[in-house]
Amino acid sequence: MLVTPRSAVRASLSLPVTGRLLVTEAGVFPHASRHGRSRPGGAEQHILLVCTDGAGWCRAGAGAGAGAEPVRRGDAVLLLAGAPHEYGADADAPWTLWWFHVLGTDAAELVRAGLTTAGGPVIHLRDAAPVASLVSQVIDSLDSGTRAGDLLASGAAFHALTHVVATGRRAPGPAPSPVERALAHLRTTSPRRTSVASLAAMVGLSTSRLGALFREHVGVSPMTYQSQLRMARARELLDSTELPVASVGAASGYDDPLYFSRQFTRTHGVAPSAYRARQT
Repeated sequence: MLVTPRSAVRASLSLPVTGRLLVTEAGVFPHASRHGRSRPGGAEQHILLVCTDGAGWCRAGAGAGAGAEPVRRGDAVLLLAGAPHEYGADADAPWTLWWFHVLGTDAAELVRAGLTTAGGPVIHLRDAAPVASLVSQVIDSLDSGTRAGDLLASGAAFHALTHVVATGRRAPGPAPSPVERALAHLRTTSPRRTSVASLAAMVGLSTSRLGALFREHVGVSPMTYQSQLRMARARELLDSTELPVASVGAASGYDDPLYFSRQFTRTHGVAPSAYRARQT
């Protein structure tokens, strides 16, 4: 869970881009037993929740009555700032939630559009993994604590809200498998590393189950697959650019040039410089 200091929020709301959509806090709660919130006066920000495992419930709006709407795996919840609401995890199968809070005119318009589309706070998605992946990118961007990180977080949050609005209540169809959703996230976010625990939570599996399915369908572990993606990026840069080897390593997800060189040599049988020289 990451929370932007309120002084930084006030400053960012006066700037272009972040003034229209600013993430104020974000996080992930895996298997959040006894998790819940009750806000009779609503929250100060608009809220997106994405359930990737387990279940819960949500009640929103002053006229919502006593009934609570179920939130199941693959559902998103949109809550407009100032709207009374409460929600909580299922007692027997507590949810895994990816979430963020946002402010700004664009954020308000997107949340209202999603609520209009779904006719309520709970939106049924064909596939929640792409949205969870974007929330993961929001968390990583906020963690940098920089202006650039705030901008990246705003972009990922805008994309996440747009995805919810565009895919909410879509007619049911064959959903991608957990492995397909995990692969899509890794391809989208490479060369950034995603831990196996985060990847498993994103697609609603245990780490051991995800690893077993990866080996069955992909032939390698999730970590090995990520290494293959980074090496493919390194080969592409060595083939198509004149970047120094150290810069190629950094752009491929390796901060240590010596470690990158060792990994590349172990994978390809030649050092990066020798691999590039073979073309001449």
